[in-house]
Amino acid sequence: MTAQVDPLCAMPIAARQLIANALESVAEILATRPEASTTAQAKVIDLLIATTRNQAEILAKCKIPTVIAGADCYELKASASKSETVVRADADSAPSADKEHDTEHAPAAAQGKHNSENTLRVDAERIDNVLNLVGELIIAKSMMQQTLIEFARRYPKDALRPKFSDAMGFQARVLNDLQRSVMKIRMVPVEQLFRRFPRMVRDAAKKCNKQVRLVLSGQETDLDKGLLDAIAEPLTHIVRNAISHGLESPREREAAGKNPTGTIRLDAYHQANHLIVEVSDDGGGIDANKLKAKAIKVDLINAEEAERMSPAEALDLIFRPGFSTAEEITEISGRGVGLDVVRSVLHRLKGTVELETQQGHGTKFRLKLPLTLAIIKALLFRIEQRLYAIPLNSVAEIARANESEIHKVDTTEVLQLRNQVLPLARLGQSQSGRTETRGGKFFVLVTTFGERKLGLIVDALEGEEELVIKALDDQTVATDLVSGASILGDGRVVLIMNLPAVMERFTRDGTNVGHFAMLSSATSATEVRQ
Repeated sequence: MTAQVDPLCAMPIAARQLIANALESVAEILATRPEASTTAQAKVIDLLIATTRNQAEILAKCKIPTVIAGADCYELKASASKSETVVRADADSAPSADKEHDTEHAPAAAQGKHNSENTLRVDAERIDNVLNLVGELIIAKSMMQQTLIEFARRYPKDALRPKFSDAMGFQARVLNDLQRSVMKIRMVPVEQLFRRFPRMVRDAAKKCNKQVRLVLSGQETDLDKGLLDAIAEPLTHIVRNAISHGLESPREREAAGKNPTGTIRLDAYHQANHLIVEVSDDGGGIDANKLKAKAIKVDLINAEEAERMSPAEALDLIFRPGFSTAEEITEISGRGVGLDVVRSVLHRLKGTVELETQQGHGTKFRLKLPLTLAIIKALLFRIEQRLYAIPLNSVAEIARANESEIHKVDTTEVLQLRNQVLPLARLGQSQSGRTETRGGKFFVLVTTFGERKLGLIVDALEGEEELVIKALDDQTVATDLVSGASILGDGRVVLIMNLPAVMERFTRDGTNVGHFAMLSSATSATEVRQ
């Protein structure tokens, strides 16, 4: 609850104690802000209380003439995941908050009793160093497992074999717990990012002469701090787009039978090993035909290409560099720089951005990100004798096929997989598509990217592995189709494929993605570690 000290109060420093004394008979006071140790004269006193009494009884106790000018209380929900923050941003007024769910105006004590003795501030670089050492331990674990397999092969009946296995199992369990603990240290609530949006939405709404209601939910959802910082700018651009492009003017909304105040929702939640951030509006939606017409006008596509485009492909045009639907350049929109950058940032983070829209009812952007970039479960495979990996959760299934089963639709090779037509991508240096070396059967990795699927033709499978991702600089790898590398237990280097970039290259260039193993001759486990 919050109590406002009367500006004419003759003893403002004692106001905290007076209201505490008054509330003792109806509630237990868990925490107050400012703390009792401060000597400053507080104008507002925040209290966290526990009580079974109703709101009217509590507020009645707070009526202290000449000391407390007014008071209000907010119920804290038992499940934080269901809470929402609602902020209104009108062109002509300051924002107001829905008090039932307003986390900005709730007492600071709502976050729990703050105990400085239990809080330790640590520089992020130190945590990164610990995380890097955990990664090295995981590599060492893989080396020991490889050695144990070799030992078991040479001495299958040796009495030490089960003891080694038990020791390895125990080490693996402890290492997994250590890894999870370190990862949790880097996790921060998405609320740290969401808190900047109420003011931004209010300012953007004022510049666009629109009335906007911002609804925030899922603020308690955790994400790696590095990822949180990386998605701040893309998310800001999408929200600005929703205000300038998505929402209609108050007059247009009224004419369409809508509330003149438009709604933008920001939601975050976990799904498997991913964080999902959704930005949705209740505006006019996106007209695919208008997008195609604008793309023809700016020479992004020709009329023949537009005719062949499906609605989903037409919507994908808004992610093209230099494309904008704005009719005029303003401070917020029309500069042709934006959603293409959003997609490229998401690809760099091994994430995706999806778009759903319905004319007259609104648009939703869905950002999907891995919870961490440090360690992944991966599927290993070979292409032209080089070892590669992709995240295991991106592989829907593994199929076998013959060259005779492949057909061509326009310039795209496809495979009939049960009742679906699966587009195929060739990975490698060969420009001729079908090669004699593959002959008979080959493996097809059916990968998913949002709502789309793509089959990757590979030479051989190497199994599953837990990989510690190491970044590669531009001198080591000269393509965006590789997002990093890792070291296996036997010292081999494996390249980690950037699946979103592969999908984008396939969509742009067709069936042959091309060779992406353009590494310098000096690539080694030592270089990857550095």
